Amino acid sequence: MPPRPPAPPGAPPLPDGSAFVTWLRTPRPEALPGVWRFGHRPRSAQEPEQMPSRQLLTGALIAFLVGWLIWSLLANGYLGGWWILPLELLTPDSWRTSDSQIVNLVVWDGYTLLVVLAIMVGVGRLGRWDEVWRRFVKPRLRRPEPREPQPVTEEDPVGWPALRAAGAHDAAERLAGEARQGLMRDVDHARITRAWQGVLGGRHSLASFTGAVLSHGAGACPHPSGARDLPVRQARHDLVTGQVRLGTTADDARNPYAYRGTGLALDPDLLGTSLLAVGPAGSGKTGSVVRPLTESLCLHALAGRAAVVVVGAAGAHLGPADAYDVVVRVGHPDSVYDLDLYGGTTDPDEAAAVLAEALVGDLTDAHAGGDTRRSTTVLAQLLGPFHAVHGRFPGVPELRQLLDGTPGPLAALREGLRAAGHESLLRELDARERQMAHPGDVGGVLADRVALLDRPAFAPFFDTSGQTRPFSLRALDHPVRVRIDLPERGHADASRMLARLVLAQFTASVSVREDRSLFACLVLDDASGVITPEAVRAVQRLRSAGAGVVLTLRTLDDVPRPLRGPLLGSVGCRMALAGLTPWDGQDFAAVWGKEWTDATDVTDRQIIAETPAGKAVHMLRRVITGKAPTARAVTVRQVERERWSASELAHAVPAGHAVLSLTSVKGEHAPPLLVDLRG
Repeated sequence: MPPRPPAPPGAPPLPDGSAFVTWLRTPRPEALPGVWRFGHRPRSAQEPEQMPSRQLLTGALIAFLVGWLIWSLLANGYLGGWWILPLELLTPDSWRTSDSQIVNLVVWDGYTLLVVLAIMVGVGRLGRWDEVWRRFVKPRLRRPEPREPQPVTEEDPVGWPALRAAGAHDAAERLAGEARQGLMRDVDHARITRAWQGVLGGRHSLASFTGAVLSHGAGACPHPSGARDLPVRQARHDLVTGQVRLGTTADDARNPYAYRGTGLALDPDLLGTSLLAVGPAGSGKTGSVVRPLTESLCLHALAGRAAVVVVGAAGAHLGPADAYDVVVRVGHPDSVYDLDLYGGTTDPDEAAAVLAEALVGDLTDAHAGGDTRRSTTVLAQLLGPFHAVHGRFPGVPELRQLLDGTPGPLAALREGLRAAGHESLLRELDARERQMAHPGDVGGVLADRVALLDRPAFAPFFDTSGQTRPFSLRALDHPVRVRIDLPERGHADASRMLARLVLAQFTASVSVREDRSLFACLVLDDASGVITPEAVRAVQRLRSAGAGVVLTLRTLDDVPRPLRGPLLGSVGCRMALAGLTPWDGQDFAAVWGKEWTDATDVTDRQIIAETPAGKAVHMLRRVITGKAPTARAVTVRQVERERWSASELAHAVPAGHAVLSLTSVKGEHAPPLLVDLRG
């Protein structure tokens, strides 16, 4: 009988956990803000002085020839025999005049070797042989060393030392075994770590956590969707540190030396101060910035760490629908979910404030004191009575009729209030009818804006009767992944209005959450027409609420001039992509400010040799340095210059690059860095 096969025919091989174990054990040292910590090797803060290659190699060769010449002169007796004097003073005569060849070999040849080594050390230091070895020889001799499996210790992350220290040895053994067998992913590790933090914080009990791990292993404490990973990834993620890599900091003199050549990454600590990216179409805002950040936030949501809402135009390539829990396709008849026009609130005043910001927030005065209080009052005078009579807020057609002052709906609303005995709300409705007769009433403007949503394409949406599945941003208390597709084609004004609505609802919802350890982030792929005075004030308050926004703009001209400075000041992370206009560059240069730098003025005056010996020396210097002999005068002075000028931002940023400054929620800063988004 043939031996029984280890697995059924066609069965896939068992996974190997060595890659996951290696990833988990890779060191992640503390680093400066924005540095990709996975396998990072810190560099010195100051750039060492580096001699040009030609000058270094020529000097090393001349030092070798000088050493050879000195040894030849000593060995051949041209310099006398004084160099043997130390040997004669430190050794007995019997050693030097011994008949034994071994003794003579040890004494004389050993002393000769010491003299040769002393000469080599001296000329090696003069010729910088150590620098030649580091720069030219060592990189060519370096070979990748095979990594040996590390033994499990108490501090080994594969062994879950935190669980063992708390007494959950069985759970730690189960998780460690599945990690080595390849049954655990990075999302599983992050999700279980988040659940363990809940145990330490008192939100969950140790018994329930241990029971879930022993029952389900790496699949314990699952996300409500049951997903353990995204369908596809395009960026590099490290869920241990929470970072996503965007590119590589360029090896440019304008970047600090400690950042040059390092990976550039973002994490929730940086996004908590909000991010603004400005660049023309095709500069890489969506593909190089928004898409990686969206992937990272969705992974954090699967791990129970974040809630994310992504807003963009339909077909903006913000990830497949399978990567989200809720996909709202406004204006598309096949959309499963609807958008709640009032953000899930039951308070008429709160609903009126949010809706007024969405409808006419861009029409308010952008200067100090501009707000939507009049529009909020008008909407509250109608939403309050309607909610008291019907137990819900009006739909789009009903709201439009009320704002237009149609007699029939207003009369029906009045009768309902009288029947229910709401005298105070009757006074609100009477005030609204009196204001309609005034020429400066804002009700007509609100009605015109609501008319943008009262279109046949939006007829199935914004329903308040309970017949659809509306999504409300009140769900940000949970690790939910949401994508909202806006119908920009043919409905550009309505799309901008809906984007303002989502931003207003987001800022209102995150401020009343109970669990602020769950990071909430709103990603607006195109924030044109969304920046209003109230939006700028709301963004400034997000940092204390454990939330942040990611905004992209084609140009700062899409923002009213009085709001550009406050907008750049309210966000902690600012990105200027290649192709920026000089006018936009002026605003970035102003917010990044100036710094003190050393300005070196060098004056070279060529030296003319008049004698044959001088000409020979000058020729030798030309061969060594590659330059004509000059007399140099160097003047160093400190001057204050812009970190990045408007001209440099407009013309010196290569394609596929961006200039990015960072600020963390802890107050740590990173200066403007030139980043290669393709690396």
